[in-house]
Amino acid sequence: MQIKETANEGLKRAYTVTITAAEIEERVTGEVKKIAPQVKMPGFRPGKVPANLVRKMHGEQLHGQTVNDMIRESVDQVMTENKLRPAMQPKVELAEGYEEGKDAELTVDVEVLPEIEAPDTDGLTLERLTVPVTDEQVDEAVERIASNNKAYKDAAKTKKAGDGDQLIIDFVGSIDGVEFEGGKAENTPLVIGSGQFIPGFEEQLTGVKTGDKKTITVTFPEDYPAENLKGKDAQFDITVQQVKVPTDTKIDDEFAKNLGLENLDKLKELLRGQLEQETAGLTRTQMKRQLLDALAAGHDFAVPQGMVDAEFEQIWAQLQQEAAQSDDAEAMLKEMEDEKDDYRSIAERRVRLGLLLSEIGQKNGVEVNANEMNMLIQQAAQQYRAEDRERFVQYVQQDPMAAAQLRAPLYEDKVVDFLFDKAEITDREVTREELEAAIEAEETTEEKPKKKAPAKKKAPAKKAASKKADDKPAAKKAPAKKPAAKKAPAKKAADDKAPAKKPAAKKPAAKKAPAKKAAAKK
Repeated sequence: MQIKETANEGLKRAYTVTITAAEIEERVTGEVKKIAPQVKMPGFRPGKVPANLVRKMHGEQLHGQTVNDMIRESVDQVMTENKLRPAMQPKVELAEGYEEGKDAELTVDVEVLPEIEAPDTDGLTLERLTVPVTDEQVDEAVERIASNNKAYKDAAKTKKAGDGDQLIIDFVGSIDGVEFEGGKAENTPLVIGSGQFIPGFEEQLTGVKTGDKKTITVTFPEDYPAENLKGKDAQFDITVQQVKVPTDTKIDDEFAKNLGLENLDKLKELLRGQLEQETAGLTRTQMKRQLLDALAAGHDFAVPQGMVDAEFEQIWAQLQQEAAQSDDAEAMLKEMEDEKDDYRSIAERRVRLGLLLSEIGQKNGVEVNANEMNMLIQQAAQQYRAEDRERFVQYVQQDPMAAAQLRAPLYEDKVVDFLFDKAEITDREVTREELEAAIEAEETTEEKPKKKAPAKKKAPAKKAASKKADDKPAAKKAPAKKPAAKKAPAKKAADDKAPAKKPAAKKPAAKKAPAKKAAAKK
């Protein structure tokens, strides 16, 4: 086997590898001898089939497998002999025209990871903005839960339903006179003005009374999860079983017990913990941005463009998806195109920060242990259908790239926590609004898109675009030795799921009532 370097520029390396015909023939002959004792052929005792007949029967298959094995081995040898740390899967090509009996000529192109000097972590200073949770905030949270858990009482039969009133209805839905699955329900509660059902449904029930029967026509939204209902006009025959009016909710121990808690004090204690957890998350985000801004400011090394390309494609795909859901997708996409260079800069920064954090972690012995990795795999597997979970676990265990991508966020958090422990931290109390403003203000000039999205557009697409790169450094990915990664099992299609209501406000420790499936609901 002959290896020759043909390019060495920046982080790019290229090699030609020649595997001689004699080397290939020697390996194939060895494989023939290895399998001959297991080959069965009429007229010969087991294990006594001549080698020339074994080659005639299996030679083509053995030759192909042998060449593939020797190509993989040669790539490994290139990496080892030249002490290369590949940033991504090397590109390997077999020269055209190769056939049995000839030398195999390969080209190997690879980008390597840069040599990074891990920074000294001593002397790091950070400011931690903290938000104390007040009794007033806890009381407001209790009030919100009470408003989302209103009690209702039967209204007089002459009462016409209005906004805020609750109806108990039976309904049957049909399209062109044919009932459709999920379009029928009985004793379904519906609060007028809540936005629980598809547009136009609740509005047409304003003014009904107990005992009324009414037929309404509505149009299912184009983005409705059930494919067979998207954009379709449907008729619903509705019977109003009861009109109910809201009653004042008394906030006391009994109210807390109805939510599954011992008393009101326990409810407040739980809510205080939730509020503290929320603000702690914001505080961590603000500190992390400070930390990574400091790291990025002190390091400007070259990064593998293949990694930048992969990170940019991920960012761009997310932006396109979010733009498609905005009020003015065409304008948003045009604005994204105008700022494409900005997003590429974000991708480059993410890659640089990911490599830097990885280097710091390796230098200081930060690692994700086997138990933590198993927990990550099991958690990730839960997003798949039960029958696909084992396949997903096997996929991650067998594919180094998939495992590295799954490990990356936890590894990054552990490195960040390590740096927090090393830093000298000063605390300053602020309001939640001030903390959120500080997080926004920490966006560096180079990462902000030059133009702001018009106020009428939905913020998510633009916010995701301008989100700081240091919020999510691109993790250093381990090179996979397999030619191509296996595909993870596909998630269950959205239209497999029954249409559901909008999620109700979160109830601490409360028992959730079983949701009734109805196609009319959002």
